[in-house]
Amino acid sequence: MSRTKEITREEKIKALVSGYLMPIITLTILVVFWEISCKFFNIPVWLLPSPSAIIARLVEFWPLLLYHTYVTFYESILGFLVAVIFAIPTSIAIAYSRMLQNTIYPILLVFQTVPKVAIAPVIVMWFGLGLESKIAIAFLVSFFVIVVNLTTGFLTVPPELIDIVRLLNAKKTQIFLKIRLPYAMPFFFSGLKSAITLSIVGAVIGEFVASSEGLGYIILAAAPQLDTDIAFAAILMLSIIGLALFATIHFLEKIFVPWAFREAR
Repeated sequence: MSRTKEITREEKIKALVSGYLMPIITLTILVVFWEISCKFFNIPVWLLPSPSAIIARLVEFWPLLLYHTYVTFYESILGFLVAVIFAIPTSIAIAYSRMLQNTIYPILLVFQTVPKVAIAPVIVMWFGLGLESKIAIAFLVSFFVIVVNLTTGFLTVPPELIDIVRLLNAKKTQIFLKIRLPYAMPFFFSGLKSAITLSIVGAVIGEFVASSEGLGYIILAAAPQLDTDIAFAAILMLSIIGLALFATIHFLEKIFVPWAFREAR
């Protein structure tokens, strides 16, 4: 028993080192190398600002950047949530309909490959310059990823497993709740992880096309004025949002799909 506890403790330490400590050390080394290179080669701030210059401008314009961060965060979350609401019933319908699998599902796969940057101006024409167009673009880039991943989870359940529970007179609702849904949950959360970061990309794309608010607008406005340090500060805020949302989904995955992590170990 004590031996098992020691092994478990060692596994936790290894997981902590490989999962958190090593990336932090690597990132720190890269940032230090970046700072030293900017100072040593005397790189102009407008070309490539040093990390210290970026942090200085971040502190200087913190209230402004915080407001625009909230705008982008709000647009991303709304688009993501709307995508989840529509993606779940769509995936269930596709999983239970052979006709939809042969008609709608291939079309969704094709639409997933369409660059959303190309259709962003059209979305702005349809929904206007306000919040709705950014939410629509964030929805589009998130929806297809969630649908494809969740539908894949539903369709990859071993048929023999379904046959066994049917022999036990299990109802369709029981099969869905006890077999299909648990089997598809890891795929679902994998899609959520991709979709939550893509929703931020979608919101920024919308801000690039037409907006007077958001981090995308800050980056676009900073470029003609050669305020590269402000642009990098906005990019840093986008990275923080993405990491925070990704970590939230990962935390929820550990709560609702613990068996996936046990199988991985």
